Amino acid sequence: MRRRPQKPRPTGASQYRINHQIRIPQIRVIGPEGDQLGIMSPDEARDIAVEAGLDLVEVAPTAKPPVCRIMDYGKFRYEQSKKVSSARSARVEIKTLRMRPKTDTHDMETITRKARSFLEKGDKVRFVMRLRGREQAHISLWITKLNAMVETLNDIATVIQTPRIEGRMITATIEPNNSSSQSSSSSSSSAPSTTTSSSSS
Repeated sequence: MRRRPQKPRPTGASQYRINHQIRIPQIRVIGPEGDQLGIMSPDEARDIAVEAGLDLVEVAPTAKPPVCRIMDYGKFRYEQSKKVSSARSARVEIKTLRMRPKTDTHDMETITRKARSFLEKGDKVRFVMRLRGREQAHISLWITKLNAMVETLNDIATVIQTPRIEGRMITATIEPNNSSSQSSSSSSSSAPSTTTSSSSS
């Protein structure tokens, strides 16, 4: 059963020319199964595509002659969209939330809410507590305070770095619970990017 060739939908700079948009004298045509159909005019190739109930899509416009493939353009766009989504989800972001040892309860709650929001989006969260002067004499107290914050997120996060001292800072890192099983595979495919989100004093 024949179907009408799809009308192209604008997709920005990456848009493919399809069907009647292809207006060049000759093209190299690849069939739906990957078979080489040879060089012909776009009109001839479109007739073959229509007969198969498919579309003619220009996949290599800079080739000489340009290469077009007979395919289901709707399915092709869907698969391309899935690839983009997969690439985005594989990219791990680390959001940094800063605070001070004497940050008050209200601000600590605000930081916790931001951390929860990042975790729900699949991002890792790194807490950084900066110490000044005499504050360094009470490190165990500040570690306990940071631990308490981390524990409020136990329902959604897993600790990947417990609070530790780094120079004049105490840091801790957590990740979403559902990313624990993926961390080993994603780390090998893409390096994490770090984003500093907020600070509190």
